[in-house]
Amino acid sequence: MPLGRTATIGRETGFVRRVVLWVAGGVGALSLAAGGAWSQTPQPFNVAQARAVPPTAAASGEASIVARTNAWTVTIAGGQLEDTFMRFAAELARALDDGDELRVLPIATYGAAENLNDLLYLKGIDIAITHTDVFHEFKRKKRAANLEQRVNYISQMYVGELHVFARHDIKTIYDLEGQTVGFDTKGAGPTVTGPILFERLGIKVKPVFINNSAALEKMKTGEIAAILHTVGKPNNLFTNVSPDVGHFLPVEYSEKFSDYYVPSVLTHEDYPTLIKEGEKIETIGIPVVLAVYNWPEGHDRHRRVERFIQYYFERFDTLRKPPFHPKWKEINLAAKVPGWARYPVAERMLEQMQPQAVAAAAPGIDPAYARTQAARVVPNNRAEQERLFQEFLEWSRRRAQRQGR
Repeated sequence: MPLGRTATIGRETGFVRRVVLWVAGGVGALSLAAGGAWSQTPQPFNVAQARAVPPTAAASGEASIVARTNAWTVTIAGGQLEDTFMRFAAELARALDDGDELRVLPIATYGAAENLNDLLYLKGIDIAITHTDVFHEFKRKKRAANLEQRVNYISQMYVGELHVFARHDIKTIYDLEGQTVGFDTKGAGPTVTGPILFERLGIKVKPVFINNSAALEKMKTGEIAAILHTVGKPNNLFTNVSPDVGHFLPVEYSEKFSDYYVPSVLTHEDYPTLIKEGEKIETIGIPVVLAVYNWPEGHDRHRRVERFIQYYFERFDTLRKPPFHPKWKEINLAAKVPGWARYPVAERMLEQMQPQAVAAAAPGIDPAYARTQAARVVPNNRAEQERLFQEFLEWSRRRAQRQGR
């Protein structure tokens, strides 16, 4: 029976009352048999005291265990179970957990947009995985006062891909005009990326907000024309989907998307049952960030987050190895996120551990990271790699100019 729960206290109080009545009945029977001697003996069980003391760990003499267990806990807002965010949050816990010295608690959430909201307003959330377009849209729409001062980042993470998966009768993204499109659950990444995508392409769709696993089933019945999924490839939502259900629609990268996004592709290697060998599906990449609430020095949560960041940088090489997600290998800890301040503790860790990398890091996406990403998306085509690399650099340059760097 769990300790400290209100509903449990009520049940236990009733149980104590029944025990007391049973004991009282037994005592009465014994008194008749043994004369008046038993009634002169003080009863050790104090009913009033039993009712007054709640069955908590502290009341049970375990206050030190409570303090030790909670001293170094850090919570991370992850995502839905089928999303890449949740896997990354769970892998952070696996790599960084150190018993009573650090315990990382991944929290299942609705996704990128809700994660930033939770970081701002939900009690107990220290860190969140989110998209850069979410941060910039919050700032542009003034959804939170003093956002830049309240939320910092620890590091840029990987680049996730926009997956537009549609029925076979939908040939291009422009065929979605007037169609019903799944934007995933409210608070998920597509609820931010989707409106940006269709507004900039001049396409009007009918958005619905349901979990993408359920939306796939509605695609089979014709109720939904397509779904949007913003995750790191390959993603389990699609690895087991029959090609009879649908196909990926290309989204051509252009100047329309250069402020928030980067070019990317989906390949046969990512989804062998859905994409033919040698085929590439163009799409936009969405930078992912490990965000942190800007706790002030001296605050208890600052102390915990500081230890998390120390472990994160010191154990980062572990995350680059199997069985962790391959996208950990894409992450450059020194890469900067334009328009967003790095948490001071993370900045200090970079200065201590990677002084050369910090000095070489360019505004926007780091060039070394850009080459790594380009080589991954088109591993056997150097000309295409160079084209993507140049687009990365151009995107970074424009972002830096907009930020006044």
